[in-house]
Amino acid sequence: MQVETSLLNAQRPVLPIPPTSARRSAPSRAIAKDAEIFAEGDDAESFYRVVSGVVRTYKTLSDGRRQIDAFHLPGDFFGLESGDEHRFTAEAVGDVTVTAYRRCALEALAMQDTELAKQATAAMMRALERAQDHMLLLGRKCAVEKVASFLLGLAERMSRSGDIELPMSRIDVADHLGLTIETVSRSLTHLERAGVIALPAHRRSIQLRNRAALARLNS
Repeated sequence: MQVETSLLNAQRPVLPIPPTSARRSAPSRAIAKDAEIFAEGDDAESFYRVVSGVVRTYKTLSDGRRQIDAFHLPGDFFGLESGDEHRFTAEAVGDVTVTAYRRCALEALAMQDTELAKQATAAMMRALERAQDHMLLLGRKCAVEKVASFLLGLAERMSRSGDIELPMSRIDVADHLGLTIETVSRSLTHLERAGVIALPAHRRSIQLRNRAALARLNS
């Protein structure tokens, strides 16, 4: 979770990758909304790339609370672990399509498709930077600053300058930012009254009216 000042430079949209034989051989999976892709503790035999839709990865705490560590957008890789087991659970936010790569074939895949290897490395570095930013966000920012940072970061990652169609629920946002859903709603209302955003009725979209003000809250 996400989104401090380095986000503006680190989180650029990922361009579609042209097909190669290595990519064509990697199977794609259609995942239904809220379905599990892998669970915490599962063998990390594969890692994944989002083709369409959004994936959330999270850890369930000892008291039953959920902490969402990241939302993975099209082009993002996830599930590549340093150990033998997955450390988080991955679920589809809505209907998604992912490409699965066998971890044991990672070296051969990199040799066959150097462009994919480069993009995977760059994506992992961006994910690491977002994780570092998210750690600072959770520990040092107030609720309104957290929500502002999240909106600005999502807009940058989705290449949106105006409206954002939130792919996730406010409960997801709350569990990502370490807030309650009531606090997220109050923070959005505060930003709306300040003229920074607009919240169209009965829609998940959010209009960014003052990006400079969001950037100041994100600094």
